[in-house]
Parts: sequence; structure tokens; C-alpha cells
Amino acid sequence: MDLLELLKKRYSVRKFDGRKVEKEKLDLILEAGRVAPTAVNFQPQRILVIESEQALQKLKECTPYHFNAPLALLICFDKNVSWKRGHDNYEMGVVDASIVTTQMMLEIENLGLGTTWVGSFKPELLRTFFNIPENYEPVAILPVGYPAHDSAPNPHHNERYDLSHTVFYNSF
Repeated sequence: MDLLELLKKRYSVRKFDGRKVEKEKLDLILEAGRVAPTAVNFQPQRILVIESEQALQKLKECTPYHFNAPLALLICFDKNVSWKRGHDNYEMGVVDASIVTTQMMLEIENLGLGTTWVGSFKPELLRTFFNIPENYEPVAILPVGYPAHDSAPNPHHNERYDLSHTVFYNSF
């Protein structure tokens, strides 16, 4: 499939059919994250695979946006490893973790699975339930699974501004 076609086809899946994600597919998703570009190639991403029933139950206490997926990925970055921009010490770990998350989202779609980016969660509960070190910063959760047969994009999914609304040349 052409990349632009894949990008347009992908949508936020919020309803799963309950089938488990095969280890081979999980490995491909994680590999897509591993090869993502990061600032200075420091690779600060730290990914927690949440797959046991007990861990998935804990996740449900951290966010209402778990969608009963059979698998979830918690994407964090290590603040001790991430690159900080020299002149203002701007933290690039969030950017790095976002690139990693996006590449995994695209591989998930490519494999016939579904997900949605979850940014609404209780970080302190995540830290407690999943023993997240203080230097790891949670950025996103990806619930992953096979879309339910009646899963569909949000009705506004294909509504996009014209490029002239969001792209400027040489000056704003």
C-alpha cells in the first residue's frame, strides 16, 4: 500500500473484537518504534507492553480510554537520556516519544490492527501500578487490537482544512 493511502485509511479505533494480538505482529510494531528517528539518536523511548489481564485491569484505573483492548503500549521517555536543546534546554523527549508512537501507529494500521492515541491518563497512578521510574515520563498509551466488525471512523475523520489554511511560505 502506498504510504499516503495508508495515512488516509488509518483512523482512531475505539472498539475491538477481543482477539489477542499475535507475538509476531507485536514484534513488528515494536520494531517500527525502535527504528524511529530521535534527537541525536539518543533513543530515550521506553515502552511498556501491557498484556496480562491483571495489568490491563490496572490500566483501566489509570484511564477510561482503554476501550477494552487486549493489549496496550505505554510510551515513555527517559529524561536522563533525552536530548535537551542547547540554547534553552528545551526537552526533546516528548517529541522523540511522539515520533516513536506515530511510527508504531502506522505499523499497527499496516498490520490490519487498530489503535488510538490516548493522552488522557493519570500519570501518578501509572507510575504506582507499573513501577515507572521517576526519570521516565509517560507520553502516550496505544490500546491495540483487531477492530470490531462495526468499528468505524469518527464522522468528522475526513474533514481536513485546505493546505492554504495550515501551510505558509517564507513568513506567517
